[in-house]
Amino acid sequence: MLSEEHKRLRFCSFMRRFLIWIGKYGLDAKSNAHLPPPFNLTFSKPTAAAAAVAHYSHSATPDSNPNHLTLAHSLQSETLDILEWASVCNRLSALASTSMGFSAAQNAQIPLGKSKSESLKLLDQTAAAISAIAEIGSPPADFHSVEDVSEIVNAAVSGKLLTVNELCAVRRTLIAAKALFEKLKALASGADSDRYLPLLEVLEDCDFLVKLERTIGLCIDCNLSEILNTASEDLEIIRFEKKRNMEKLDALLKEVSAKIFKAGGIDSPLVTKRRARMCVGVRARYKYLVPDGVVLDASSSGATYFMEPSEAVELNNMEVRLSNAEKAEEIGILSFLTSEVAKSEAEIVYLLEKIVEADLAFARAAYARWMNGVRPIFSSMDDNGLDNGATELGMSVDIEGIQHPLLLESSLRSLSDAVASSSRSSLSSKDRNDVKMVYRSLSSAVSDFPVPIDIKIGYGTRVVVISGPNTGGKTASMKTLGLASLMSKAGMYLPAKCQPRLPWFDLVLADIGDQQSLEQSLSTFSGHISRIRNILEVASKESLVLIDEIGSGTDPSEGVALSTSILQYLKDRVNLAVVTTHYADLSLLKEKDHQFENAAMEFSPETLLPTYRVLWGSIGDSNALSIAKSIGFNQQVIERAQDWVERLRPEKQQERKGMLYRSLMEERNRLEAQAKMAATLHSETRDIYREIQDEAEDLDMRKRALMEKETLQVRKEVKIVKSQLEAVLQEFDNRLKTASADQLNLLIKKSEAAVASIIEAHSPEDGFLVNETSETSYTPRSGEQVYLKGLRDKIATVVEAPGDDGTVLVQYGKIKVRLKNNEIRAIPSSEKNATTSSVPRLKQQVWQSRTVESKDGEVSYSPAIQTSKNTVDLRGMRAEEASYNLDMAIASRESQSVLFVVHGMGTGVIKERALEILRKHPRVAKFEAESPMNYGCTVAYIK
Repeated sequence: MLSEEHKRLRFCSFMRRFLIWIGKYGLDAKSNAHLPPPFNLTFSKPTAAAAAVAHYSHSATPDSNPNHLTLAHSLQSETLDILEWASVCNRLSALASTSMGFSAAQNAQIPLGKSKSESLKLLDQTAAAISAIAEIGSPPADFHSVEDVSEIVNAAVSGKLLTVNELCAVRRTLIAAKALFEKLKALASGADSDRYLPLLEVLEDCDFLVKLERTIGLCIDCNLSEILNTASEDLEIIRFEKKRNMEKLDALLKEVSAKIFKAGGIDSPLVTKRRARMCVGVRARYKYLVPDGVVLDASSSGATYFMEPSEAVELNNMEVRLSNAEKAEEIGILSFLTSEVAKSEAEIVYLLEKIVEADLAFARAAYARWMNGVRPIFSSMDDNGLDNGATELGMSVDIEGIQHPLLLESSLRSLSDAVASSSRSSLSSKDRNDVKMVYRSLSSAVSDFPVPIDIKIGYGTRVVVISGPNTGGKTASMKTLGLASLMSKAGMYLPAKCQPRLPWFDLVLADIGDQQSLEQSLSTFSGHISRIRNILEVASKESLVLIDEIGSGTDPSEGVALSTSILQYLKDRVNLAVVTTHYADLSLLKEKDHQFENAAMEFSPETLLPTYRVLWGSIGDSNALSIAKSIGFNQQVIERAQDWVERLRPEKQQERKGMLYRSLMEERNRLEAQAKMAATLHSETRDIYREIQDEAEDLDMRKRALMEKETLQVRKEVKIVKSQLEAVLQEFDNRLKTASADQLNLLIKKSEAAVASIIEAHSPEDGFLVNETSETSYTPRSGEQVYLKGLRDKIATVVEAPGDDGTVLVQYGKIKVRLKNNEIRAIPSSEKNATTSSVPRLKQQVWQSRTVESKDGEVSYSPAIQTSKNTVDLRGMRAEEASYNLDMAIASRESQSVLFVVHGMGTGVIKERALEILRKHPRVAKFEAESPMNYGCTVAYIK
């Protein structure tokens, strides 16, 4: 801090300069142009700002034709409108954390990769953001502190003086950007640092302008929105002198006001400000109490004057000069800070762009998690015509189970609203169970709507012709492919299964919908042809072209001819073209050229309704008559139309095609059912394998724990015996020192007796030795139960009698193991009855697959696996209760399944009742009584 004397000297020097400036420019200078340095606010725009270019503009090569680029840009924009790209971006905007990211997504200005490498970079950023959200739970909160200061920076560059609040907004944004980078850096420093590198690289080369942020913080208190005294030495001196001058003025006016009050000139002392000068209040008839005072103002009634005492004139003048000096110094400080912001324009603009890039990456990640999306892969051809990373050879587009993003979004929102309304209401436990059932049904409905479609197009295919009925989903399928291409370019995940694969397209060009224009005198056909002409002009070898109802709106023969010519032209000039049509002749192009492929929309002949599934390699019928019939069209008209169809087509051709189609559908359904059954069996087998593996590991752990416990017990007993023997020896030594010759023999006998008692206490019992001896000659029989010595006498069943090698195969639970004869021992006869009456409960018992012959042929049963779900335990129940429970269990089992009935072996009443029910029950195909492998349990096979 400066000393008071030093402040006074500095103040006098500043005031001299300030008074000279006042005399030259006057106090009424209001425009910035009148301010001399350092108060003038004229800045030269930094040349580095020219480096900031529009993030979403398309780059053009020097040789590019401007008209060609304009047409391509126009067609691409119209295609985005046709595919409703703005609606996808609108959903993304709701997930953005900054106002700039929200605005970019809301205006459909999210970045689309201009090259395959750029799109891969965007996908890597999305994957890194998904990992970050999974790690920290949500996008970083620092995004919310970032403000759009681009207008503030532009104002600073144009020469406008920034306010305190505007400078604080710049400082808050710089602090938040730095904090965001540090948080991403902390994530990248962990074990899986490579996952977060794409996000870290976004902000890694940014200048966070720490010096500018600190400078603003040293000059301005953003919490109070005021300039600090420490902003400059002159400001500190001015405010110090102003404070001291105000204290003198206030003291003087209070003294004068007190004298007026004592003289009765005012009801209470009054010090106030009028016309920017400090004064006192006095009644009009007592104004003589302020001799030589200046009347500055009067009250509305005229009864009170506000007068400035003559002693306060100079102090008030000083207050005015100091206030003007303070304002001038504050303007100078704001001018300096504004110039610093203007100098940093390029860095701030670049930083804001990178923050928006990171914000959109987190928005894409949140969108992918919301719709359970998967990352797409861009397919590419090497020199040999093979996919460099394909798992399925020859597939250029391989997308399985993709759903239209906008239709999926509406169904997910409906599900969220339904669940939210249910959760907000006060529900009983029964109602909550009902809500859970409703949620499951809604979830299954969402998975079926929109209908997932498969898009599989092989390498070498350049044109796909989709045929099928109206309202069958041709256009929606084509739009889904177009949106999937755009989302992949933008780094977004797709609502599909597995890992979708598709090429990277530089342009997605679509002609979908009615192009009729009365203003341009274009008919429907003319509008389509005009747009297709433009598409053919701008399309390249990396473009995707989508044309709906090609060649429609004119004479069918001419329409087919023109469409064929267009498709022949497209196959050599684009990466992929997908068209829909009702012209059957276009589907015949595949027979002449392998670059063509057909696809059809499935139509159910039973329900006369479309299934919205794509059948690749097939040719679809329009089914116009079936659709007309389903909507209630006049039957006579339909019958007459059917007659004309029969005349125009070869005899019985339609019937043969229908039969072939139905047989193919039946074969496909049968194969799908078998595939589902095989998948179920595979899953059950893996579950059994994992459970057996876990139980085996559990046995090993228990064996090790048992051995450790036995070892500790032995060590403990050895320690006890050792201490007892030492005590006997110590007592013997002590008595030996004082014992006489006659007492020596008696002392030795007592010590021997004590040692013998200790040995006897810690020796095995005679019965144990006898059993050990008798067990050496014991020979177990198959089906007999024995004790396992290694498992603390757990009971196991002998599966196979001892062989020549002296080993026995026993089964404990689900585990079979071969042991030596001396590792098992027989169960005493006194314990056998108690042991056999309680069969160990097994978690699962695996039986071999069996078949049951019925009138319809052989019925196949899956492996009979005993679980808690297919087992009914009747032990401990009365006969009536056991009958009821068994009937309920049989009724609840599905067809062609098994049921394990555990009845025990006790008195046999429950067993006999269970067997009687199984013999008579109409759902029981057969049952197998208990066996040595499964005592006390009967297996029933359900029809």
